[in-house]
Amino acid sequence: MSSKPQGVSQMTIGIIGAGNIGAAFARALARSGVRATIANSRGPASLEELTSELSPWISAGTIEEAASADIVLIAVPWTKLPAALAGLPDWNGRIVIDANNPIEAPLYKPAELNGRLSSEIVADLVPGARVVKAFNHLFAKLVEADPSSEGGKRVQFYSGDDTAAKTEVAALIEKLGFFGIDLGPLAVGARLAQFPGGPLPGLNLVNFG
Repeated sequence: MSSKPQGVSQMTIGIIGAGNIGAAFARALARSGVRATIANSRGPASLEELTSELSPWISAGTIEEAASADIVLIAVPWTKLPAALAGLPDWNGRIVIDANNPIEAPLYKPAELNGRLSSEIVADLVPGARVVKAFNHLFAKLVEADPSSEGGKRVQFYSGDDTAAKTEVAALIEKLGFFGIDLGPLAVGARLAQFPGGPLPGLNLVNFG
């Protein structure tokens, strides 16, 4: 299992999904001078407008290229996740940020999870990855906006079962200017942050510490 403690400035970052959350995360990275590769199902050419806006920090690639990064944020419409993640090489201990919610436009009907957490289902789709739930509970406009607010820092929750992976994601959250709060393991934190159902999604909290 790969768990190289490089520090966020040395780690490569990929984004799978260029919808509202994926694009907002890309804008947050670019604002902080962090490079990343973003990909979607339609191919790099479809992302030219976004990458031109965020040049030189964000470049377009294939899903395979984005998935090969040290940290990979996944934000794909729920029903399209299996197809988006099918056939990728072994994740080999790399970090996956699960920014997905089991609901999608236009009906916003909750998916049937059969009693499981959405992050458990995502983890099954990325075998060998260390999954951290984050960047799903805020509206996209707040993910991409300056996290400094009224003299404080906007709160970003995260959770996961691998301590080292959470440490890396926490460092990235801090680099982007957010105040990270560790909600514990996925069984606890992912349940709190899951939308719909959890009590935390949509809350725009600011830390003044």
